[in-house]
This record gives sequence, structure tokens and C-alpha cells, in this order.
Amino acid sequence: MATLQLLTQSGCGLLIGRYPRFQYNASGGGGKAALGPHDRAGWQSLTFDPAALTIPALSWRTTRFLGLPLPPGLRIAVHPERLEGRWQLATGALELQFDARFRFAFADLYQAPDLLVHTLLTTKAVQGQRHSAQGQPLDGNGQALLVGVATVQPTGTAWLDRFLGLPDEALALLRCRFQQALALPA
Repeated sequence: MATLQLLTQSGCGLLIGRYPRFQYNASGGGGKAALGPHDRAGWQSLTFDPAALTIPALSWRTTRFLGLPLPPGLRIAVHPERLEGRWQLATGALELQFDARFRFAFADLYQAPDLLVHTLLTTKAVQGQRHSAQGQPLDGNGQALLVGVATVQPTGTAWLDRFLGLPDEALALLRCRFQQALALPA
């Protein structure tokens, strides 16, 4: 069975609400997608196993805000629940439904309720009420920029919801590389 390998890269970003962009180095993450059949328009479905999909946490090692690293001890882990959609080899277009839980923690002292994110990551343009971005289709080296706008609902923790201004929009920018491989028989 053919698979498509996703490799996350540096040069990613995350915006939430009115805050400036977090600069995020997602290098070292990724996973494999099982490829389905092609349709008449040349689209091929792909489905990632969320349990085998890794996305590096936002932390002082990977993330900068206003030019400075996040404070040591602050960590935002990304727990994927769904990543599936379709791609078109002829145009390099990608559309992936991404559902995840973003888990804020400070050292071992505090863990906030999860922020639930549901968005369509695409190589096309996205436009929300607050944020917009232009994706980039797969190039000849398998490089792409996936973008997505999501509405983030309140967590139920009053101080966190006020601090983040929830509900509000978030914008994700994911630089990645895709490479196709044949899975070896078991």
C-alpha cells in the first residue's frame, strides 16, 4: 500500500485572537498517511493515524513571541485527533481536516483545560473575520504551506477565556514537506 509521509518544518506560525504571531519551529514532527484511490478529478484521499502523528510542543525551544522565546516551563502540547483529507498531485493542492487539543501547562504546577481546534488546513487562501493567509501548493520538492482559520471556543476557565478573549479566531500556518513511499509488506 502506498503512503505519503508528512514532515513538519521550521517557519510555522500560530495566531490567536488579537495577539501577534507566535513563530514556531515544528521541525521533527510528522506521520504517515494511507492513500486511497484517485477520483476522476485526480484527487486522492489520505488519512493519518492520529496516534502515530507527532507535532512538537510549543515551548521555549521551539517558539518565539515578539522575538523572545516562551518562558521556560510554559508548554503547549498539541494532541492530534484527526488529520485527513485529499491531495491532487497535478496541482499540488491539499485539503486536510485537522482536529486537535492544545494543552497549556506551566511546569508541573498548572494545566489549563484543552483548547479544542477544528480547522481545514489548505494550500489555498483562507479568510476569517480576523485572520487571513495564503497557502502554497506542493512544489517540485514536496514543500507546502498549509493554512487554516478556526474559531476557538471558551475553555470554561474564566481567567484563561478572558486572557485569550475566547471565543475568537486562531490562524495556523504549517510549513511541511510530503514524500511518497511504498509501505513494505508485514
